[in-house]
Amino acid sequence: MQATDMPFLVLTRQGYDDLVARIRPAGARLRLNPGIASDDELARLRAAGAEVEVLPASLSPDRWGEVDAFLDASDGALWVERAASQSSPPIQEEVPAARAPAAGRREALRERLADTGGSFARQALRRLRVPGLGRQLMLIPYQGFGNARTLWIKGRVLDEAAFREQTQDDSGWRNLVALYRRLEADEVPGARVTAHFQGRSYEAITDDGGYFTFEIAADPPLPGGAHRVALALPDARAPGGGPVTGVAEALVPAASARFGIISDIDDTVLWTNVTNKLNMALMLARTNAHTRKPFKGVAAFYRALRDGAGGNEANPVFYVSSSPWHLYGPLVDFMRLQGIPLGPLLLREIGLRDVFKLTKHGNHKLEKIELILRFYPDMQFVLIGDSGERDPEIYAEILRRHPGSVRMIYIRNVNPDPARIEALDRLIEETSTKGAQLILAPDSVFAASHAAAEGLIQVDRLGAVRQDKREDEGKPPAG
Repeated sequence: MQATDMPFLVLTRQGYDDLVARIRPAGARLRLNPGIASDDELARLRAAGAEVEVLPASLSPDRWGEVDAFLDASDGALWVERAASQSSPPIQEEVPAARAPAAGRREALRERLADTGGSFARQALRRLRVPGLGRQLMLIPYQGFGNARTLWIKGRVLDEAAFREQTQDDSGWRNLVALYRRLEADEVPGARVTAHFQGRSYEAITDDGGYFTFEIAADPPLPGGAHRVALALPDARAPGGGPVTGVAEALVPAASARFGIISDIDDTVLWTNVTNKLNMALMLARTNAHTRKPFKGVAAFYRALRDGAGGNEANPVFYVSSSPWHLYGPLVDFMRLQGIPLGPLLLREIGLRDVFKLTKHGNHKLEKIELILRFYPDMQFVLIGDSGERDPEIYAEILRRHPGSVRMIYIRNVNPDPARIEALDRLIEETSTKGAQLILAPDSVFAASHAAAEGLIQVDRLGAVRQDKREDEGKPPAG
């Protein structure tokens, strides 16, 4: 569990042990009852980067009045450890209007209260809902995929208000706030999720990040197309009193599909400058799905690949990215707005503090491509990426492991460094010895021209890719 900008008020030793076992000390802000931690323990926390304050007098977790008075006197919001007690007033009690302005502060705090019996930290990120504030559990299904016999479904459970829709008129500040809300949304671990399909029920439990996954057996076998799986949180209640529900769609490729497409997103479909984390952060904060720009000609090229040389092949498109699942909605919105073919997105499970870290993401992409190939062992794939990070090396490794599954590799050249070009030349040579091609393409028109010559797309679609590139060049810059 990551730390939060709000201080933690820790009242008992049990709460202290549970909290320090689950948070990262660096950046954490703790207010502790005196005597619940030794001087050595406090010194270790401070040495690890935590801000620790010991209260001048003890607050009893069994005496709500004492804690209540402390909250009224405190500046700002606190995560609060509160013991379950018969004498404690209800969490969702009405606060008399006469107690303003303290009442307003108290109501904001109640929204963040952790109702615990020693399991403080595990519950702290599950914000309790106060009447009128509109908070409720969110069941977020992601687009899945599968074959005639098995469907793969993934989703997440969050405890957060619904995200506001963004528009092309949003300011940089509103974009920044929307991005932060997505990254900061509270995951709900340990939630029970049920799936219902073809008259059978399945159950999963969310992990520490709030994620759940199903592999659902199909009988009878499924035809090509989108198949809907009903999801529910049987232990949660929607505002109307019924269970929280949702629907996941899983794509089964059509019988007409001749090959599949697996594409990176960052610096392949969408300019993010992922090799420069600061610039990437600024771009995400300044723009949204309406104002970000795709690489020139990408939309028409991907539509041509989806349709294939036959014009209506319905070749499936998968997107594998190191972007976090927090950005799933904005990425889908971006693709829809730009006319880029939609398909399952396989993103990365990371916390807020890890989003912009300079870490290697190769294992994530390799594992997700392996997952896709496991579902389609008899299908060949066109792999598309960029030279900025490790896409060429990852795709070369896939070719080594599954030589019959790779039809073509297109790499957008975004790194002019001579050493990088030399490394790519070696991979091009290695790829050719295994019966495939690795094409280093400066833009989508070049890649589309090669794809047409190889019989992957219709030749008459080249005009649309060129036109798409010209239209993209005429759009104003993002930001």
